[in-house]
Amino acid sequence: MNQPVPGNPKANSDSDQSMTTGDPGLRSFADRLAKNLARDTLIQGTTDYLRNVLAVDRVVLYYFYYEWKGQVTFESLSSPKYSIFGSTGGDECFNDEYAELYYAGRVRAIADIQAEPIDPCHRDFLHSLKVRANLVVPILTPRRLWGLLAAHHCQDTHPWSPSDIEAMKKAARTLATVPAIRDS
Repeated sequence: MNQPVPGNPKANSDSDQSMTTGDPGLRSFADRLAKNLARDTLIQGTTDYLRNVLAVDRVVLYYFYYEWKGQVTFESLSSPKYSIFGSTGGDECFNDEYAELYYAGRVRAIADIQAEPIDPCHRDFLHSLKVRANLVVPILTPRRLWGLLAAHHCQDTHPWSPSDIEAMKKAARTLATVPAIRDS
């Protein structure tokens, strides 16, 4: 019934006014939806950018939804065969000790998981994901270790340059400042 009237702003303002003065619950929902959409767009763009810049097979965001329990919630892939979307990780491998290291800002760059002296649990976990080289940086908010940003090369070894590490750290810092991440 309420048709827009060309050239008559007063006749067109009813729906605009109801959005600003309407149901506060609906407004709150719409605001959260907009923030989450902006967050998701930024994260996907960031993972895509990093995968291209680092020339790797996969970049993922691993989000901690509960203390050291998490899930891969975003990924950028060179091929669909490398997808680990939804993976919950090796819970028995990631413990308080590892969490403290990442909370302190640890960056872990492994050019070849076969040659690196790492915990067998961690090596087995990386093997299960088809990872050959691994670069991981924390996403730290003022409140907590929010997640991990990880670059994986699956086809072969991959030496990580200082500029690779800096690109990942910068991306993690940027993501940590997004209000939907920072305030969660």
